[in-house]
Amino acid sequence: MKVEVLYVADCPSHAPTVRLLKDVLAAEGVQAEVKEVLVVDAQMAGELKFLGSPTIRINGLDIAPESPKVGTLACRLYPGSPQTGVPPVEMVRRAIAKARKGGTP
Repeated sequence: MKVEVLYVADCPSHAPTVRLLKDVLAAEGVQAEVKEVLVVDAQMAGELKFLGSPTIRINGLDIAPESPKVGTLACRLYPGSPQTGVPPVEMVRRAIAKARKGGTP
């Protein structure tokens, strides 16, 4: 399983999101390296189809692809999350479970 966290420098939600992701992977019994990708400029954001910081992708697919702004260097908000800028734990769990079954998040 390929797991990535894309983020911009100084993103206050980056570290909590990585912790959450690693905790969920461990709880689900999934051994996967979490690759952290620093998005440095608008060109890179556009090339990566970056949806805001932080973004979690599993097997290349965003866990919450409904975000409308592609290529933005802004912070990302996740609806229904108790912590601003960090995806809800259930969203992460569902994405991991679907990826394990060969589906899309």
